[in-house]
Amino acid sequence: MTKPCGQGLQGIWNRWEISIALIGLALALTMQTGCKGLSGASAATEPVPNRQLSDSVNHIIFMAQENRGFDHYFGKLPEYWQANGYPSQTFDGLPSNASNPSFDGLSTVNAFHLRTVCVQNLSPGWNESHVDWNVNNPVGPWAGDGFVHTAAHFSQTAGPPDAPIFDQQGLRAMGYYDGNDLNYYYYMATKFATSDRWFAPVMSRTQLNRLYLLAATSAGHVNPPQTPLPNKTIFELLESAGISWKIYETDPGTAFIGNFQPFASQHTANIHPLSDYYNDLANGTLPAVAMIEPGYKSGLDEHPGNGKSIQAGAQHVHDIIKGLMQSSSWKDSVFILTYDEFGSFYDHVSPQPATHPGDTAPIDIGPNDVCSKVTGPNCDFNFTGFRVPLLVVSAFTRKNFVSHHTADFTAILKLIETRFQLGSLTKRDAAQMDMTEFFDFTNPPWMTPPADVPDQNQNGLCDFHAVP
Repeated sequence: MTKPCGQGLQGIWNRWEISIALIGLALALTMQTGCKGLSGASAATEPVPNRQLSDSVNHIIFMAQENRGFDHYFGKLPEYWQANGYPSQTFDGLPSNASNPSFDGLSTVNAFHLRTVCVQNLSPGWNESHVDWNVNNPVGPWAGDGFVHTAAHFSQTAGPPDAPIFDQQGLRAMGYYDGNDLNYYYYMATKFATSDRWFAPVMSRTQLNRLYLLAATSAGHVNPPQTPLPNKTIFELLESAGISWKIYETDPGTAFIGNFQPFASQHTANIHPLSDYYNDLANGTLPAVAMIEPGYKSGLDEHPGNGKSIQAGAQHVHDIIKGLMQSSSWKDSVFILTYDEFGSFYDHVSPQPATHPGDTAPIDIGPNDVCSKVTGPNCDFNFTGFRVPLLVVSAFTRKNFVSHHTADFTAILKLIETRFQLGSLTKRDAAQMDMTEFFDFTNPPWMTPPADVPDQNQNGLCDFHAVP
């Protein structure tokens, strides 16, 4: 990623690579005339009313942290269950033989437990994700053999190159964490619910996936757009229906809604500091739908290379969920945590076929793009991105539940649309499950939250140069 744009017309696209000042409203409006299909007209599909959902849930809060893959974070959940006496169940976690060819192709790099909770960045962009898919034929059949190669290439071409030789060899792409490193997340994924078939929407970096998180499309872009988009977002659907919504920022000026104009500039009053989230919980004034922006500037977003430990970010999430658990809104709320994309860390499961959003074909493929000369099925928006972690936390969440239903995180939009009887934004969110399989509305399991929720450990080694 990635630092998203602010709520006004200024913003920074990419923390390391791309700096783009958003243009003004006039250009955004002009853009509409030249972008057929980008007006964001609601798809014809209307959600089927779900009486149990509408009678039970009055608040949906969602949050997407940064750049962590499923095997990388949650691949060791079965071992955690066994060690802590939880019943075993079907779960597609990290295989015991997980490996990738070395950068030089002369050896094999096995998956390994990272000694440090601080690691350097990797590059999960469009081209790099396709190399992860298949190192020798990025538009060919799935091989899943390019993760080490991608990480090594990124490390060696960084300026200056990463110092430790293991980084330059791309080994960190094969690193994983376990229930000791991420004790809070492992506890919550076990007590509440997760999924082993939950994907980012597109095989590219943060910005494109966050566009999908808000609008169920990247408007045909495979690289970060250079100008704001006029597409409708979930918040515009809510606004049109008279349903309350807010965006809470961990750090000021980071609301990604700023990439959608003119709507964002017309609704700056809906953007609030995170302190207002806690005030709303205390006062019983939580809106119907809320998005929490992570700490992009403060390093609480769990992004690789941001200077802080993943454990600091996990504790930040802990505090946000704890506030909800201790409030009067717990009894009728759903909290969803996911990650905007996989960060280019190894995952043994391929991206999955997905419904094209239906708005436009890719419009910004460059001459050096892997899909510029030879195309394949993964060169459009007919596939998801890679798997990412998921937590579904609510008084209604089924205990110890693992979904095996293939979905990408535009399913969060489908849940909101179903609950509040909104139309779909694109064909992509229209095709998603509505996530109600995660809940038991008849006999809510967690009306009294668990009493033994742990704080996140903060004692992990934070050394960006630690050798595996």
